[in-house]
Amino acid sequence: MDDTGVPAWCLAGWADTLAEVSRTGRRLTGDEIRARRALGERAAREGYGQREMIRAHLAAARAAWRDLPGVRGVQPAGALRTAAESVLAAAEQAVDAFAEGYERAQLLAVRRDEAARREFIDDLLHGRGDPATVAARAERFGLPLAHAHAVGVARGPEPYDDTHPLTRRVESALSGRFGAREVLLTTKDGRLVCVSPGNRPDVLEYFAAQAQAALPAEGEGRTALGRAHPGPGGIAHSYEEARTALDIADRLPLGAPVLRAADLLVFPVLTRDRQAMADLVQSVLGPLTAARGGAEPLVRTLDVYFNAGCVAAEAARRLSLSVRALTYRLARVHDLTGSDPADPFQRYTLQTAVIGARLLDWPARPL
Repeated sequence: MDDTGVPAWCLAGWADTLAEVSRTGRRLTGDEIRARRALGERAAREGYGQREMIRAHLAAARAAWRDLPGVRGVQPAGALRTAAESVLAAAEQAVDAFAEGYERAQLLAVRRDEAARREFIDDLLHGRGDPATVAARAERFGLPLAHAHAVGVARGPEPYDDTHPLTRRVESALSGRFGAREVLLTTKDGRLVCVSPGNRPDVLEYFAAQAQAALPAEGEGRTALGRAHPGPGGIAHSYEEARTALDIADRLPLGAPVLRAADLLVFPVLTRDRQAMADLVQSVLGPLTAARGGAEPLVRTLDVYFNAGCVAAEAARRLSLSVRALTYRLARVHDLTGSDPADPFQRYTLQTAVIGARLLDWPARPL
């Protein structure tokens, strides 16, 4: 290694090539170009700076200039100019080949890192792999898995990847406020995913605010926040809670753009035993299929009525009905099911069955 910190192998064969080029005026051969390219790849792999390597090639060419066989003792100006042009052309080829090899090695390294990061993210969010191995890999990303973590998931009208402008915008906002190692932002299945320390709820709240601001308006974007859970499996648990919240929002009329799993715990409980829920829906609401027009209009009427706080006037307004027409529908429900929506106890059973119907997509799908 010389005084500039450049290893000797970086310039291997360079002086001989310059001497030959100055004497013959030829360009670099294919083997010489491949050799420079290989040295560029090696320099990148071993962590040497590209600028320093290129500067060393040019400095070596300048230092050798006066003593090159095609220059030393040459008197005619034309011959000297020809030698200079040949040497400069060779230097241009050599530097270009070296830089190409260097950049290719960097690109391959980036791709390997991206593949390793994607594999790690998949294992982390789905709870796969050996916990000890996952924990060791997580240290690279500032995630001490012995601590609790929470996960937020944002969804928009189109899929997003790590290079999407919206992803970069949210990532920049988060790192600018909390630092690069305080939060992990990635994408999964076309959605933004944010992993934050469990003792920093402000991180996910800020993520939700930034995601909603970046997502298109008019209700096309929605964000769900999972609860904080400890240990290596805590991230996967929180991620699943956030995904479940988004799925529930697709089936139920949840108008809030930001959903919190802690506020929706009753729904996973209701759907945990799908067969029991299907039996409840069939038993309580099944008779509505005998109504003219089927069960859907009456199920929707009950859904809107319950969401309106059982206020008939408000429910009628939301359904674009008269109060009299709404009252008739509720009476029809009473006649067919034997349950009165106005009775507190019977109303609870009806409302639970309606929630189950929405979660099971009944009556559009058979139970």
